Amino acid sequence: MLEAIRERGPISRAQIARATGLSKPTVSQALTALVSARLAREAGRSSGGKGPSAVLYELNARAGWVVGIDVGRAWVRAALADLTGEIVVRRDERARVRSSQTLISQLGEIARALADEAGLRWRHVTFATIGSPGVFHPELGQVALAHSLPGWGRQGLVEAVQRELGTNIAFENDVNLAALGEQWRGLGKGVDDFVVVHVGTGVGVGLVLKGELYRGSSGAAGEIGYMPLVGTQPYEPESRKRGALDAVAGASGVVAAARRLGMAAPLTAKNVFAAARRGDRNANRVVADLARRIALAVAAVASVVDPELVILGGGIGSNGDLLLEPVEREIAQLSPFRPRIEVSALREDATLNGAVWMALQAAQDRLFDRGEVPA
Repeated sequence: MLEAIRERGPISRAQIARATGLSKPTVSQALTALVSARLAREAGRSSGGKGPSAVLYELNARAGWVVGIDVGRAWVRAALADLTGEIVVRRDERARVRSSQTLISQLGEIARALADEAGLRWRHVTFATIGSPGVFHPELGQVALAHSLPGWGRQGLVEAVQRELGTNIAFENDVNLAALGEQWRGLGKGVDDFVVVHVGTGVGVGLVLKGELYRGSSGAAGEIGYMPLVGTQPYEPESRKRGALDAVAGASGVVAAARRLGMAAPLTAKNVFAAARRGDRNANRVVADLARRIALAVAAVASVVDPELVILGGGIGSNGDLLLEPVEREIAQLSPFRPRIEVSALREDATLNGAVWMALQAAQDRLFDRGEVPA
């Protein structure tokens, strides 16, 4: 019901009942509890319609605050939002990845700086969601397969972050959060079955099936960096450890391909794409080869889950001007399946938006169910 108020408010009891399918007595009882908990408030009365006016309700945006954090190899992006999901302040900093401890300390510094900038005390933050590469095992309190972040897979990581932030937190895979971000504020809104193919430091897929994020039995669904595709070396020990597709289609693979073709330093994926836009022949060969690998991955995923929409995202995947047409052309030759393919409008902010959304859901549940409205 909170979602209906947030999305449509100011809204009347009758409108909430229609939007949620709940009975009017149930809605009235719930609204009384929401107003009592200061999560909702009266926002005037309806006008202009037939019959008596009705009391309108809206979410009390400042009854709680949430923080979303996207932890990557190159950047830490963080945002503080109110209960409507409006981002009040955000910060983007180069990630301090010398060790897990330097990164954890940075998260604490950024989070508290967000609260200070918003004029809040950190204790007013109800929930924080942290997205990072890797597979989170809640029963172990551990993140696995996060090879791009030194020490991120160590025992006790979650407890260390909890101590640093001192609030209610959740961990989630960054590409899963990108899918949630697309569903909330991006191209996936209103689409029941879609996937996000995230190409950046690594390669991953976020799957939304029947309107719900799909994580798989152990949380590893979408880890296509480990997919043994043509042109990879799947039996190499390093491929088993870090992923065969990651090695050739992620940022390091783009740089390695450019180096083999003799492109001049400094070599980064960003520089290779910039050179391709300038017409550099070798850079365009690298991009064309990357498009073929992305198309292979998309074709493989499409044949398994049959999505309506494929969203290309991530720092590399968002280069739609260079990748979209060749990826579509390759898929047409590879596969009988024809999902719609688009480039993310959220680009590298998709994960951050997903982190904020997930924190919002948890915060609203906590505030409503337990009455944890800060003074």
